[in-house]
Amino acid sequence: MAYSAKVVKRFEDVLKNPTAHSVGRFDPADPHIGTGMVGAPACGDVMRLQLKVVDNIIEDIKFKTYGCGSAIASASELIDMLKGKTLEQAEDITNKDIANALSLPPIKLHCSVLAEESIEKAIADYRRKDNYRSSDG
Repeated sequence: MAYSAKVVKRFEDVLKNPTAHSVGRFDPADPHIGTGMVGAPACGDVMRLQLKVVDNIIEDIKFKTYGCGSAIASASELIDMLKGKTLEQAEDITNKDIANALSLPPIKLHCSVLAEESIEKAIADYRRKDNYRSSDG
């Protein structure tokens, strides 16, 4: 199985300059941060996505991914797809969008599925905190 040129480039770019590609973390206790952490037990890939949301807009994003080049490239591609989007627009991003953007081979589609699942969990976490804030005041 050969990686596409897009996967290789994205993976190498992240390795060369992780900070420029949003690798890192936010404080998960921050009420403006939604955290989604997902894993694929079959292959050992783990992805954490954190969204900083202000007025329903994804203002900043951080991720950490432990896994193969396709998993890291999928998370990085997702970051570009999410920046500046509303939560509703973010929910519309699918694993197929990510897989198509990177030309992922069928054997690596689980990496794009992890990315989609991380969006869902991060948004759910943010909304849980937002509902808590809204009912608190």
